[in-house]
Amino acid sequence: MDNRKPYQNRKSAPRRPRPNPAPPALPSPGRRAALEVLSAIEEQGTYVSMALDAYFASHPLQQVEKRFCTNLTYITVENGIRLSYVLSCFLKDAQALNAKVYLILRMSLAQHLFMDKVPDSAVVDEAVKLTRYCGCEGLTGLVNAVLRRAIREYEGIAWPDKETESVRYLSVVSSTPEWLAGRLIEEYGMEAAEQICTYRGSHAITVRANRLKYTDAEFEQKVLAKKVWQTEKTPYPAWYVRGALDIGKDADYRAGAFSIEGVSSMLAAEAVQAKPAMQVLDCCAAPGGKTAYMAERMHGSGRIYAWDVHDHRVALIKATAQRLGLENIRPMVRDASVLREDLLDSMDAVLLDAPCTGIGVMDNKPDIKYKVTEAQILELTALQKKLLDTVCRYVKKGGTLVYSTCSLLKEENERQIAAFLSSHPDFHIDPLPPAFGEALLKHCGENGLQILPPRDHLDGFFIARMKRS
Repeated sequence: MDNRKPYQNRKSAPRRPRPNPAPPALPSPGRRAALEVLSAIEEQGTYVSMALDAYFASHPLQQVEKRFCTNLTYITVENGIRLSYVLSCFLKDAQALNAKVYLILRMSLAQHLFMDKVPDSAVVDEAVKLTRYCGCEGLTGLVNAVLRRAIREYEGIAWPDKETESVRYLSVVSSTPEWLAGRLIEEYGMEAAEQICTYRGSHAITVRANRLKYTDAEFEQKVLAKKVWQTEKTPYPAWYVRGALDIGKDADYRAGAFSIEGVSSMLAAEAVQAKPAMQVLDCCAAPGGKTAYMAERMHGSGRIYAWDVHDHRVALIKATAQRLGLENIRPMVRDASVLREDLLDSMDAVLLDAPCTGIGVMDNKPDIKYKVTEAQILELTALQKKLLDTVCRYVKKGGTLVYSTCSLLKEENERQIAAFLSSHPDFHIDPLPPAFGEALLKHCGENGLQILPPRDHLDGFFIARMKRS
């Protein structure tokens, strides 16, 4: 008997199915989110905070990824000019590169230079994954090579010479547009200008108690003591808060226990010295922080007329007043540059926190420095002059006019006030109140106080308090 197995034709034998290739590894959610947000900023010209809010509203992320995305986005925008300069040393034609791939290179280089906790291996690996994720498989080799070389050779980069190219040097190392770097050097000198442009604060949230509900001691004991936040008392009636996630959704905040407001903004309102039963006009009041500060100091009495030229911004003032329980605020849609004859000589105090370039807060809002132009400065200073000339007529004899901006440019600030006082001899500079503290008051100039972020560790504000004779 033949026990041999019949011959099997190997060609006709069934083959085992090959396993499907593993899908390519995805980049981290935080990096994917940052790339999408940065792309929206580039394409739509929107502000960083608005782009982040819009993305998070439609793309839920874990808190750790959300924080990473926010941090990376701000760092990439804040250091945009420096990052582009570095990449230009390792790319032959950056302009011809795919726009998203170029963004990947910038945000990856930002992680290497400014985010110490991210290993270089992760920077390169995630950049390659992002490039592949965007459908640019053919450029993964370039991304890998450029980043590795930039990381390896960064210390040998030739920067603009500080002595012979001071404006270009300051522009590149601090990511400040050249016109603005030149203006700050001209007004403050090279050393101070470099300190201003390279200053990076703590970026903590600043809160203050609702004075209608709590004293400072009560606020610490009854509100802050319950939180898991890290808090630090400032020399003013305010606290720095760290570790608070979505603080605007906090139950105590929504119940009106406190406001989120920077110290410099508080000081502009403090300069008014609002008292119970006064009639006060806040000319450019939205979103309502300074209005609320003064209303609380008036213990809910008197009237604060809070104007803004836009409906949606007046809605913010109304929401602030309602949340804090401030019934002495009267929000109105008004153009403060248009004279109201019925209000002449009627106000005990007028606060004009004027529209300005905003470069005093570019540390917290880095996109501001890229959006403002020299042409806008001419428009803004003309508007500031018109506003001053108009609203000063509402101040009673013996009343107070406070002018403030969040700018550092002298033409918006001390030179603006010097010109105003020259053409309005019935007004004169009045000393700022002791609540400002000696550390700030010693820097008062002839026409007001310029708060400088690197010197005072506060937002850059200018504040001038004037009396009508």
